[in-house]
Amino acid sequence: MVSRAHGALTVPDVDDAQFRQLLGRFATGVVVITLTAPDGRPHGMTANSLASVSLRPPLLSVAIDHGAAMHDLLVGSDRFVINILSGHQEELSRRFADPYDDRFDGVGYHPGQYGGVLLDGALAHIECVRQNTVEAGDHTIVVGRVVAGSTGDGRPLLYYRGGYGAFE
Repeated sequence: MVSRAHGALTVPDVDDAQFRQLLGRFATGVVVITLTAPDGRPHGMTANSLASVSLRPPLLSVAIDHGAAMHDLLVGSDRFVINILSGHQEELSRRFADPYDDRFDGVGYHPGQYGGVLLDGALAHIECVRQNTVEAGDHTIVVGRVVAGSTGDGRPLLYYRGGYGAFE
């Protein structure tokens, strides 16, 4: 039922299950967002909410759930890295999506140009400085200004309808 209250259009929301089904039809790439915490330890989490925002200046956005273990670290960090995973890195994606005491134990990584955490074997590394944050429902959108990056060869890891895939 569509109605107007005080001039504003109001409509009911779709339920959670339908929302997941709808967006599940949108194939996305898979990234691991990484950063160095104030205590010097690396932190990371899997995400698929990466979006380009602007070419000039070069901006991107990622959305992080308020309940995510890394939420406060990412929102409070000056710098972060987007590691775009390649088709053979499904295990790495799962590792950074699941709860581990130390997700970096046995994982190869190296420092970026601006002190970020770059995962070995990633298809691309995008180093960012946090530009802005925006509250949006149960997530915070973090806007980053791209300050450095590198790319490699290969095909991306994809996520579609609740499962992983890759280009043939």
